[in-house]
Amino acid sequence: MQSPFANIPPVVKNLLIINILCFLPYIFFSTQQYDDLAVQHFALFYFGSPFFKPWQIVTYMFLHGGWPHIFFNMFALFSFGPIIEYTVGSKKFFNLYFISGIGAALFQLLVMAIEMYHYTGHFIVPLDYHADAITISKVSAIYSGPILGASGAVFGILIGFGMLYPNMELMILFIPVPVKAKYIIPVYVVVELFLGFGQFAGDNVAHFAHIGGAIIGYIVVKTWNINRNNNIYR
Repeated sequence: MQSPFANIPPVVKNLLIINILCFLPYIFFSTQQYDDLAVQHFALFYFGSPFFKPWQIVTYMFLHGGWPHIFFNMFALFSFGPIIEYTVGSKKFFNLYFISGIGAALFQLLVMAIEMYHYTGHFIVPLDYHADAITISKVSAIYSGPILGASGAVFGILIGFGMLYPNMELMILFIPVPVKAKYIIPVYVVVELFLGFGQFAGDNVAHFAHIGGAIIGYIVVKTWNINRNNNIYR
């Protein structure tokens, strides 16, 4: 029996391997050691934070905060990535993944900067800044909260899949009938918008990074101007 991994194209395969290797410190170190060794140096922090480093705009994509986090991201990459890479080629797929991921980071930083200015009137808090306890708590959360995971890049992949194969039917958990990609993928984006603006208590997901990845993914695929009128799924 042939392995299900035998026909994975090279970029998807290497991305899966790199993400799994980068997850090993989470497995083998304590939570505190993982936070100190990996998160503080390679997760993405707000540009005003003392933890921010320029390379984090790329490296944050390869860190994950737990088993569900990496499983769902890698499952989506494994499910949708190969067909896109086979369709457009490895170079374009590589560009789509990383441009979406970097765009997601920049979009999230922009949203955080807007929030910071709303709370304080500054994009970077002055040393002599004073405010009430609630505002200080919100500012502290922006400065100290790490962003990590491949979700922004994966959302770019999902959008690309929906644009290239809009009529391909997908089976979705808890939905007993197949749903076309052009219907289900926009729903994901709308849900992320709702959760991002809702700012519900206990929700520490960077929803606007997902939205940023989706927007950039759409722009990237649109610039390819691929005509798929002969594709059986369109």
